Formats: sequence, C-alpha cells, structure tokens
Amino acid sequence: MSTRLTTGGRLLNKAKQVTFSFNGKQFTGFEGDTLASALLANDQMMMGRSFKYHRPRGVVASGAEEPNALMNMGKDGKFEPNQRATTTELFDGLTCTSQNHWPSLEFDIGVANNYAARFLPAGFYYKTFMAPAAAWKHVFEPIVRQSAGLGKAPKDRDADRYEHFYAFFDVVVVGGGIAGLQAAKAAGQAGAKVLLMEQTAHWGGRAPVDGGTVEGAPVADFIEATVAELTAMEDVTLRNRMMGAGVYDHGYVLGYERLTDHAPLLDGPRHRLWRIRAKQIVTATGAIERPLSFAGNDIPGVMLAAALRDYVENFGVSAGDRTVVVTNNDDAYRTAIALKKAGLDVPVILDARASGGGALMEEAKSLGIRVDVGKAIAKVKGGKRVTGVEICSQAGEGAALEEIKCDAVAMSGGWSPVVHLWSHCGGKLIWDDAQAHFRPDPERAPTSHDGRAFVVTAGSASGPLHLNAVLADGQSAGAAAAKAAGFDAPSQDTPKAEATEEAPMQPLWLMPQGAGPKLRMKAWLDYQNDVKVSDVRLAAQEGYESVEHTKRYTTLGMATDQGKLSNINGLAVLSDALNQPIPATGTTTFRPPYTPISMGAIAGEARDDVFQPVRRTPIHDWHEENGAFFEPVGQWRRPYCFPRGEESHADAVTREINQTRKSVGLLDASTLGKIIVKGADAGKFLDMLYTNMMSTLKVGKCRYGLMCNENGFLMDDGVVARIDEDTFLCHTTTGGAERIHGWMEDWLQCEWWDWNVYTANVTEQYAQIAVVGPNARKVIEKLGGEMDVSKEALAFMSWKDGKIGDFEARAYRISFSGELSYEIAVPASQGRAFWDALLEAGEEFGIMPYGTEGLHVMRAEKGFIMIGDETDGTVIPQDLNLQWAISKKKEDFLGKRAQLRDHMASPERWKLAGFETLDGSVIPDGSYIVANGTNANGQRNVQGRVTSTYYSPTLDRGIAMGLLHHGPDRMGEVVEFNKVDGSTVKAKVVDPVFYDKDGEKQNV
Repeated sequence: MSTRLTTGGRLLNKAKQVTFSFNGKQFTGFEGDTLASALLANDQMMMGRSFKYHRPRGVVASGAEEPNALMNMGKDGKFEPNQRATTTELFDGLTCTSQNHWPSLEFDIGVANNYAARFLPAGFYYKTFMAPAAAWKHVFEPIVRQSAGLGKAPKDRDADRYEHFYAFFDVVVVGGGIAGLQAAKAAGQAGAKVLLMEQTAHWGGRAPVDGGTVEGAPVADFIEATVAELTAMEDVTLRNRMMGAGVYDHGYVLGYERLTDHAPLLDGPRHRLWRIRAKQIVTATGAIERPLSFAGNDIPGVMLAAALRDYVENFGVSAGDRTVVVTNNDDAYRTAIALKKAGLDVPVILDARASGGGALMEEAKSLGIRVDVGKAIAKVKGGKRVTGVEICSQAGEGAALEEIKCDAVAMSGGWSPVVHLWSHCGGKLIWDDAQAHFRPDPERAPTSHDGRAFVVTAGSASGPLHLNAVLADGQSAGAAAAKAAGFDAPSQDTPKAEATEEAPMQPLWLMPQGAGPKLRMKAWLDYQNDVKVSDVRLAAQEGYESVEHTKRYTTLGMATDQGKLSNINGLAVLSDALNQPIPATGTTTFRPPYTPISMGAIAGEARDDVFQPVRRTPIHDWHEENGAFFEPVGQWRRPYCFPRGEESHADAVTREINQTRKSVGLLDASTLGKIIVKGADAGKFLDMLYTNMMSTLKVGKCRYGLMCNENGFLMDDGVVARIDEDTFLCHTTTGGAERIHGWMEDWLQCEWWDWNVYTANVTEQYAQIAVVGPNARKVIEKLGGEMDVSKEALAFMSWKDGKIGDFEARAYRISFSGELSYEIAVPASQGRAFWDALLEAGEEFGIMPYGTEGLHVMRAEKGFIMIGDETDGTVIPQDLNLQWAISKKKEDFLGKRAQLRDHMASPERWKLAGFETLDGSVIPDGSYIVANGTNANGQRNVQGRVTSTYYSPTLDRGIAMGLLHHGPDRMGEVVEFNKVDGSTVKAKVVDPVFYDKDGEKQNV
C-alpha cells in the first residue's frame, strides 16, 4: 500500500523512480527520497527493534537525531551497519536490512525481554550474573556477548576509498540553514576566506518547511538567492553533505563529507575527512525538537511533529490518515495545518497548556480542527503501529476521558539548541526558563591559550527560534567572526523577516503531570537504549544523583544517539526526582563526533601499501637487487641479511659476521635518527635530556648518551657529536627518531619555551654507511681524498668533516660491533654512489654487506645494549649496569628524581648479566630464569628473564644477555631457563661482554 500524497514532495524528482530492497523485499521510491521517506511511502511503519527489550520501533525523526531507524546498509564489501534511514539518500539498487532481531523483524524472539522487563530494570547487569562465579564464563558471558552491540560487524574487505583533506579558513560556518547562510554572507562580504558546510543535501534548514517571508518574498526564494550570492564569492567555499563532526582547541575543526553515498557508482572516494584550521568558527547548527514522555510514546507511528511535517512537505508522504497532535507549544500547530491542507484528517490537537496557543491555534480551528487545551495523552494504543489514543487531563493522574482512533501521533515538547560543537572545546551553557532549554552562554565561549574566543553560535543554536531573530543572530555572528579574524565587516542591514507570532510554550516533561508508579504503560525517554522515565527515577532512588552517573547506570543518551532527543527530558526527570532545579543537575558531556563517522574516513588512505608509509634508504634499490631479506624497523625496511643461492638466513648471518670480524663489512646505517640541536642553550637542554653531561663535550668529539622519560625508565640511546659551540648532532635508534624529535619539541614548546634552542630532524638528509672490520681504514684510504682517517688524526669517539674520494663526508669513529669502525655520512643524493665506491674499493679485501641480524649479534658479543631488547619500558640504566653513564655532577635530568624512589633504587631489582649455555645451545627467545618453589597457581617462581639471545659465530656457541636477580654478583653460577615444551636449559652466569672486553680492536 502506498501512502504517497498527491501534494507536497518539494525535494523529489517524480520523473525518476528508484528501486531498492528492505529485508529482501523490493520497493520503489523517487530520486530525492531518503530511505526513511521511501519506506514510509510504502507503508513500512516498523523499521527495527529496540536494543534491550526488542520492542517494535518506527521512525520518529527526519534527520540526524533519529534514534530508531538504524539499518545494515549494503552487502559484501559495501556493507556498513547503523546507518540512519533518515539521512540515507535513496539510490537505485540500495540494499538494506533492519537490525536487532531474530529470526525476523515481524517475529523476534528477543521480545521476550519486554515481557520480563520487571526483572530487567536499569542497572540490572550490575547486580546479576555474580554467582556462581563459574556461571559467568560458561553461561552468562556468551549470552551477553551475543546480545550486545547494534547491527553486525562487516566481514568483507571494504571496497570503497577514503581520503583526508587539509584546509585553512578565516571563518568556518557549520550549518547551512538561514542563520548559517546569513553568517557566511556577512563574513564573506567582509573579505574573509569562508567555508560553509551543511550536513544534508539541501540549503536552508527547516525554513522552507516552516514558511514565512524575507523582504516580502517566500523564505525559499531568499535561500536560493543567498546561495547564489555565496557561490559567486571567490573566497567562499560551500559544501553540502558535510557534517561538522567536532570542534577542538585552537580552531581545529573536523568535517565529515559524504561524497558518493547518494550515488555509489560515481568514481571517487566515498567519504572525505576534512582537517581544518580556522581563525573563527560559527556554529549555526539549529535546534532539535523534543519528544514528549507518555505511555506508549515509542509505538511505530508516534513521531516528532516537525518530522511528520517534513515528510509531508519535502517528500509528499503520509505517516497515517488520521493524526492526533499533542503539544506544549505553537509549532506543532504548523504540522496539523500542513496535514489538513494535504487532505489528511486531524481529529484533535491536544494542547497541554491551559490557555492554549496563539494565532496558529486560531488558524487550525478555522480549518475545522478540534483543539482541546489542558489535555494530554494518557496512553497510545497499538503494538506494531498506532491504532488510537486515550485522552486525559494534563493536570490529573491519567484517568481516560475519551478514546480516539488514529494511526499516527505527532508530538512536540519544545526545541533544544544543538550545542554539541559549542561544548566540545569548553563552551559553557545557561538555562533558559522561557524556552526550557540549555543554550550557549556567550560570556563563556571556548577560548584559545591566549584567552581569545574562537567559537560563536548563530540562529537557533544560540536560542532564538523565530525567523526574524534567527536571521539577525546569523548576521551579527558572521560579522563578529570576521572582525575577530582580522577583517573590517561593512555595515549591512539584516534582511527583514516575517513569521507568525507564537504563544509562550509551557515546560512539560511527563504526560499527565501526575503520572506515577501506576502509569499503565511504559513512557520512554531514550528510544535507542530503552530507557524509561521509571529507570531515571530508580537511579535517583538508588543514589545516582550525578547526571553522569545516572547516564551510565541507565545508558541514557549513550551509543549513536548521544542524547539528542533524550538529554533534556532525562535531566528534567532526574531533577524532579531529586527535587532540585534543572540547572543544578547540569548536563552530560558532549563528545565528538556529533554523529558517527565511518572508520574508513578516520583511516583515510592509510590502508594496504600506504597503511604506514614505507621509508627506504638511498641504498634500498641496491639491497633489493642483491637479494636482501628485509625486516620492518619502525617505518623503515632494513636488510636482515643477504642470503646467497640456497643459503639459509642463519648461514647468511654467520657468513656476514665472520667476514666482518676477519676483514671488512659494510652496513647501511642511514636509518639511524639524526637530530640537530642548536642554540645558545643547546648544551643545557641536552644535559636535561640525557643522563650524562653533554654541555662539556668538546667540539669534534662524540659521547654515548642515555635518555630516560620522566618516570626514570630508559627510552633511547645514541651517540651525540658536538659540531660547534652551539650545535650538536644527536643520533637516535632507527625506530626512535620521530618519537625523540617530538619529545624534544614537547619539552621546548611546553616547559622550556624561553630557552634558545632549535631542533631539526635531518634523518633523511644523509646516507650513513658503517665501514667495519680490521681492514676498514684501508678501504677508506684506498678511495683517496683529503681526509686523514688514521688513529692519530681521527681517534675513537671523535669525528671530522672532509673529502673521502670525490665525496663531501663526515666520518665518526664510533663502533657498535667492537671492531675498527667508521660511520660515514654523505648527502642522501650521493648515498648510492658512495656505497658503490666503497664496494669497489673493498673488493680486494672481500668486502661484504651485512644486515641487522649480524649487527645485533655482534653488538651482543660485545655486550652493548639494544633499546627494545634490553629495555621494555620498565628498565632503568642502573638495571643494565650503566651507572657510569649517569652524571654525578648534574643537579637534574629527566628521570633523575624518579630513579631515587625506593623501588627504583632497590638492590633487589633484576640486573644485566651474560649467559652461556652449558651445552652450547641457544636459549629460546622469551625465556624466564626459573627459581626454587612455586607460586599460588603452581607455577615455578622466576628470578629473571632473557633479553637477547643468539648463536655467536665468533664464539661458536649460544650466548645471551638478560636481567637476573643480583645478576652481577652471581658470576659462575648455573641457572635454568624455561622452554616452551616445559623443559629447561642450563646456563652459566658470565660477564655480558663476550668479546674483546678491553676494546683493543675498536681502538686501533
């Protein structure tokens, strides 16, 4: 059966019919329909089931505030749950299914919860499932997990594309209603660069439906003319189908643009996430109509009055032939008048106000509509759709005076400004008694760190609800934003608007006002989460007096709805239960995003090969050409080893180590972090960052340093070189470069902002190659050039600039292998050429590239620690016997005071030691050192753990480093390491320096 009207439908293209499916059944609609309007046009009143009690649910709103009509949209790689039918534009081939039921929408066994509702009150899950303990895991938890959640999680790979977009504007206006249009126009005329975004496909907001005139012409004409003016302005950008998702500190705005949801066959990204910086933000987000709480107010067919009017005017759709209107304000009369003019029956308007309405009421009466003042709905009758209502006195307790047959109910409890974006970054609210809503307090606007307000509201979002006041507020907000952004706004006359005057509304939170425990049927506050008036009253009774506690105890205003329809009504009921005014109860916290945004939009292009950018050194192509096996190290790909022929990785590592120790090896060390720290206070700054003293380092010298966080735990290490009196170059680990640079900037910008220090991450500006082994000096000297790399001219832990061959280079005499070693930096553009030159020069010495595993084994043979192996976020330098790297001269450094705490200075901490297995085998990774006795679970006690374990080709045996209770004091003792199969391996505690303890080889 079709409920499409012959009148209305201003947004439709009736020349183009669209086919779609709902729960496997084919339906038709028109281009311009939303999914909700098309379903209503096909008399599909029930669109889902409620979360907790599985009650039948129909559409209640017409926009983003819709709590009920959530759909599983699409299929396979196009599947997405929880899509609002009210904001989904219809397109040919759309496929959707309703949610939260089994086996079908019409017959859902979950409705049994509805009949057991008395045993499932608010917070029941906090009080049940507690005993017996075993029943939770085996009985209750599986049931709860199966029942939890809305919609279905996608199983197939997302077939769509998404992107991020970065933009900068002087003024960003969120909301394309008449206030937003006027604000954008005022800011644009002042010369500001303006972005205007509107979440729907159409401009003007509610004004074309509500009517009125601007400068004597219909408001729709004013909207069309204003959009045309804005489009012609060079510095004004208009975007519809784009939501203001969140407003953050310092003028940062997230915009969520739906590019192809309405036309999925278009080639391009589906969603775009805008990351916007704005000097000023205008939130012209309008207001949301509130529902009324009465028995049965959730039955399909009970709708917001303005929403029902939208369906009639915008889509030419009727929700029923006979509609009862119930209200506490004049706006609902517009719906009754619109229904009557569309040829539909309005048997009665129930106005809870004893004195009734104003001019709109008289207009309704003139059309023959019955108006009962001081009346309310006692109960809505029906199950899966409305069949009638019982009328009672609003001042009474609900005694039925009359029953009226109807198939729809239009309710209006007043309007609440959309304050979410204003509140996201700290804007405060004040209570408006006349309109019974919270509105922004302009005296307490969100401010930047310098105290400058950067958000202003416009139109209904500020509180005004009538056309003339909304336009005037939009004009002043746009002009004020432009002025605050640095532009002189020209004096402009606000367009004069006319709209019907309305009588004062009467705050109303429950029908009838005397309804209490004897209420014959459930009265709902939160449709999505199944929260009733009685649930909030129970929360107050049980001591949940904070609105935030009540929210969590009852789930009021949670999930995808975020309290858009339930917030004010819930606050009012709680305030009444606590016998205090609503402002004293306060509001819950508004959190971004305003409505849900897709995970794909959040990720953007970060998927597949670009999920994380892959960083390659200038020598990467050579590695690939020569069969390197790569491993990820941070965002870099580094050669693990260079296997030859059928050679295993283990054999390749052994070959590379032996050749390096015997003659010469070559390592691509370009990935090591290189951070320049410069300024008069650079030395002082590095003294605070490192545990040892850097300010005393001489120009031309290098020093190994440790870096701890505020909690005293080791976070990075590396060699620092002093370039000149106020310039240092800090080497970091490969994975730590970005993190440490950010760490430096954090301290400089937030704590030591007045120090004369500048930093620059130059990791990718240089290729750095380690030439390692007894013949390393001979290879470099063979290249020629002016640099003297002899022991006398370039001693260990020093550096110098000069020419090596044809290359301008900086050579560091540092070693991570224990061999004679030079780490040579050249400009990145010359990295490959320098590598090739070294290979050619070293050919007579059998020069051989080695990878990261050879690097790790050689450093372990030498007893050098590795950040991420010997450290795990709980290790301090003293645990690794690195007390020598902690300055006793400095008054302070980051982490020093933390390391003085009792548990950090305790002699009982595990400390670094070396281990050699008695049988020469390799200790398994992740092994713990077991101790005598067992714990309460019957597991053996532990006294330490392995941190690094390898086969050492140099020693031809397994070696390991690890943390052991009193490790350095237990040399020669035999301990046991556990293995995965439950067996153990015995190892002797030894010095962690396995090779060349006196450092003779690296100092030659």
